[in-house]
Amino acid sequence: MEVSERDPATGRETTGHEWNGIKELDTPVPRGVLMFLIVTHIWALAWWFLVPAWPLGTTYTKGLLGVDQQTTVEARVIEGQRERAAWTARLESEPYDAIMADEALMQTVRHTGRQLFGDNCAACHGRDGKGGANYPDLTDDDWLWGGGPQLIEQTMRVGINTVHPESRVGQMPAFGRDDMLDRNQVRDVAAYVYSLTNPDTSTPQNLDRINAGKEVFVTTCAACHGENAQGNREVGAPNLTDAYWVYGGSMDTIIASIHGGRQGHMPTWDERLTTAEIRTLALFVHDLGTRQP
Repeated sequence: MEVSERDPATGRETTGHEWNGIKELDTPVPRGVLMFLIVTHIWALAWWFLVPAWPLGTTYTKGLLGVDQQTTVEARVIEGQRERAAWTARLESEPYDAIMADEALMQTVRHTGRQLFGDNCAACHGRDGKGGANYPDLTDDDWLWGGGPQLIEQTMRVGINTVHPESRVGQMPAFGRDDMLDRNQVRDVAAYVYSLTNPDTSTPQNLDRINAGKEVFVTTCAACHGENAQGNREVGAPNLTDAYWVYGGSMDTIIASIHGGRQGHMPTWDERLTTAEIRTLALFVHDLGTRQP
């Protein structure tokens, strides 16, 4: 009769297997693990019968509980639409002044608008609306085409420099590249524009250049930006005196803008978003620009 070997440290029998002098103990699976496995298998079997589980060609086992997640989701969507219907109807039909006067409705606009903005606008303007290089900041209350909700809605619907028949159209000509101004004139008018927001640069050393640039500005640029350089929202020409810049206000950037021109693009949203969504975003963006910190 074979006598089993026992491990002197633990007192357990060994299996007879040995690797590099290490002997395997004949240790049983813990009872807790066995119970867990048994309960898990029983639960799995029961769940197969209670809920939809097995495909059967063009159908599937429906389950004794009659659970249908597709029906559940559809019901929740319908319920959500029903809950939204009241305030979306107001957004579609009421004047902006009435909507902005209703603080409870504006709270809904801010909550929903933030989600819409993140999904549709943040790629260009940033999640905080502060824009970035070559994209306007929507929080500074400085607008190219006007910052009222109605004007923002119109900009969103038709876009800027798009194929929409009513698109807003705005372009900065390439004065240097297209030989409308020579090299010195480009630098002169750039010096004048730079001095509008940096008055300390008007020194005796470059005053002649700035004055020459002002003459170029009056004859070439004032038609869009105005003789006072404060812009024209009818054509999307920016105010050059307020230090808010889309493309940057350094001397080199201003020279590059005058020489090579600028032409931004804002897509149309009238076929991508509903009327309620567009008006929600118009209110949200207006709120970004006028809300007190």
